[in-house]
Amino acid sequence: MKNIIKYSLWAIVTVFALTSCDPQESTDYALGETPTENQLSFTATPSTSNSNIIDFANTSEINGVAVWNLGNGSNAKGEAASSKYPMAGTYTVTMTLYTSGGSATISKAITIAKNDFSLLNTPMYNALTGGASNLQGKTWVFDQYNDGHFGVGPAGGDSPSWWSCPAGGKDGSSLYTQEFTFTQVGVKMTWKNNGSVYTNANGAAGLKALGYGNAVLNPTVGDYDVVYQPKASYTFNLNEADKTITLSDGAFFGHYAGTSTYKIITLTDDVMYIKCVSTVESGNGWWYRLVPKEKNVKPVVPLKAIALNDNFESATNTLAFVPQDMGTHTSANYSNPSPMGLNTSSKVYLYEKSSAFYSNLSYTVSGYKFDLSKVNKVRMKVFIPSYNNYDDTFATAGDWVTINQLQSQVAVKLQNNGLGGNAYTTQTEIVKANLAKDKWLSLEFDFSTVKDRTDYDKIVIQFGAEGHAAPGIFFFDDFSFSE
Repeated sequence: MKNIIKYSLWAIVTVFALTSCDPQESTDYALGETPTENQLSFTATPSTSNSNIIDFANTSEINGVAVWNLGNGSNAKGEAASSKYPMAGTYTVTMTLYTSGGSATISKAITIAKNDFSLLNTPMYNALTGGASNLQGKTWVFDQYNDGHFGVGPAGGDSPSWWSCPAGGKDGSSLYTQEFTFTQVGVKMTWKNNGSVYTNANGAAGLKALGYGNAVLNPTVGDYDVVYQPKASYTFNLNEADKTITLSDGAFFGHYAGTSTYKIITLTDDVMYIKCVSTVESGNGWWYRLVPKEKNVKPVVPLKAIALNDNFESATNTLAFVPQDMGTHTSANYSNPSPMGLNTSSKVYLYEKSSAFYSNLSYTVSGYKFDLSKVNKVRMKVFIPSYNNYDDTFATAGDWVTINQLQSQVAVKLQNNGLGGNAYTTQTEIVKANLAKDKWLSLEFDFSTVKDRTDYDKIVIQFGAEGHAAPGIFFFDDFSFSE
């Protein structure tokens, strides 16, 4: 009985304690009053070292978090801020104070009496403009002859992980006509193009809302060229603290993503690599790599007639074939399943086609393209097991795929690796179909019909046909690419 009374009293005390601490009745947890402009103030004091550097301090009569727009494209957060103003003029500086009850904003005009171009004599400004002595400015263009000069990925990501443009991937579009000349004296930017900018469907809709409605679908590379004539000149703000560059008057780097502010990833004398967060596509980030116009030169890639071969006998292969969506049993040093007839070697390549639509192996050379006028024949021995399932039908990649069963065949393709995911669009493919099963066959793939092509540097091997989900095991050996 005593325990029951004791526990009852404890429950009453606990309820009382909880009730007395109800946040709804505690002034400690109540939202404050909404601040007003007349409660806000800040000072703007020229620095003792340079009158073109202004120091700002929050002097408001209430507490809060101060966020600054410094009127020159720069932003800051905190009780104090400082900013450089190399150019004479009047700048509107805005401070917004955030409190528990809301926010209020005040602005103040800051007048800079004279220019001080010495503030621009920094590594980033000099890399961008060529320095104060370069009165003609420095012209930048897209790095079109190298992979990765244009791409898209998640807005919060570190790289264009969704898609990266290969060298020349936007040939025929207006992207490569864009030129941007930055001049340090006057902080000027001149933008030239052939009267069009490049964008996708969402960007075209955004430009149309701004009055640029003449969009033409580009049949060569997709997306849109939109008629757009730049203004005679612009200015720019290079924020070295935030590592951002902002173009004036709505200008953008030739590809419309709804913004004029770009995060600087790399800025040297030779490369400007930047990123922006799209305002016309939620969650998208775009990456651009530009180079000085005079350095935008198509590299000369030599043609070489170099024979390639591998018999897969060694644990270390001569040719390191790269698997794409292959099965886990794939092995470049597997025991010969049938060491007789045309192939008595001990080791071969086991090729396991997975249920992915486009399983394959590839090998890409580095530093040269194939000289097909001399080296143009792929030869190898293949073994097609009968135990694979060649009868059942499987899912396909789309309605355009006419084969939905595993095939007793092998295809060899020559591709331009520089085209990335679009390499198949210019490939040459030879297929050996309806091959006999359960014995080694010797095959030759003769590419002399394209001996004048100079763009190929990649060999693709694909068993069983592509575009369907049928799995299968195959073998090949004594691979060569020679005369």
